[in-house]
Amino acid sequence: MLNVEGLTKQFGGLKAVDDVSFHVEPNTITAIIGPNGAGKSTLFNLIAGALPPTAGRIEFEGRDVTHAPAHEMARLGIARTFQTTHLFEEDTVLDNVIIGHRLRTRSGLWDAVVRSRRHRAEERECRERAYEALRFVGIESLADMPVRLISQEAKKRAAIALGLATQPKLLLLDEIAGGLNPEETQRVMGLIRKLVEHGYTVCFVEHKMHMVMSLADRIIVLHHGRKIAEGTPDEVRRNPDVIEAYLGGAAHAAGE
Repeated sequence: MLNVEGLTKQFGGLKAVDDVSFHVEPNTITAIIGPNGAGKSTLFNLIAGALPPTAGRIEFEGRDVTHAPAHEMARLGIARTFQTTHLFEEDTVLDNVIIGHRLRTRSGLWDAVVRSRRHRAEERECRERAYEALRFVGIESLADMPVRLISQEAKKRAAIALGLATQPKLLLLDEIAGGLNPEETQRVMGLIRKLVEHGYTVCFVEHKMHMVMSLADRIIVLHHGRKIAEGTPDEVRRNPDVIEAYLGGAAHAAGE
């Protein structure tokens, strides 16, 4: 589904992502791990079209999308959440999720002014898609609540629902369990499994190693912008470079 070859992003003299290559198979869960500053979020920004690469190539479903902007990547089927949820706090949960489906609509300004038949039909479809996404993530009862009044877990679920409303094929989840307690983390893990069971492909960045090891089919390890390991959880767990660079201390902390 996704093929990344030699991807590099340089900021001045710093290579935040340095010659990274990997691929993501459809209907799988891929985890990207590494210490702070390893280049994980920058890699997501490159894949999602938020940043142009300095070098390398990105293919999505066999199509070269290396220089496609973020809105085009979203239309092609790549949705992305952020480490800090980017939601409109004063608006309702439903209104936030409705925004996601707007990229699938065709109505213009004139349609909105005269409330054309197309505009009204697309408005209904946006609401239906948003409710469908909220039901999927389990927070339809919060649809009319302002985002500022819902829990952190509910905000994470709303962010996933917003992504789902864009009708994606690949979901990029950036520390979706950040700020959640162990019980909430377990519930979000269940939601990620549900996504894959329903045909979505998931690629996620995460520091919680028990979550990574429990969920991921494959793990990619970054360190100082470079890929130092890739494989199954068992393969990565045993890799001496990973143990030295990252996993040993994190795994010990997670087990305490």
